[in-house]
Amino acid sequence: MDSAQRMLIIRERLQKAFSPSQLVVIDDSEQHRGHPGASGGAGHYTVEIAADCFTNKSRVDAHRKIYQELSDLIPQEIHALRIKVLSSIS
Repeated sequence: MDSAQRMLIIRERLQKAFSPSQLVVIDDSEQHRGHPGASGGAGHYTVEIAADCFTNKSRVDAHRKIYQELSDLIPQEIHALRIKVLSSIS
């Protein structure tokens, strides 16, 4: 699976699970070229997400929910995932 396919899957799953008002998926893999974890082809990604379901939730709870949606992709397709939970914009 290439990076574009991974990003599409990440975006589709998070959109379906959380109906975010804002969702950005960034491929950070190039910044980690040569990193041992990246040598197997898995990518490094940043997810910026704002969703009402994260309101009044701890950052840890929000991260757990996001990881749960993507767990089958880790570590084969996603080596590292940086998550930024933003204030929901309604």
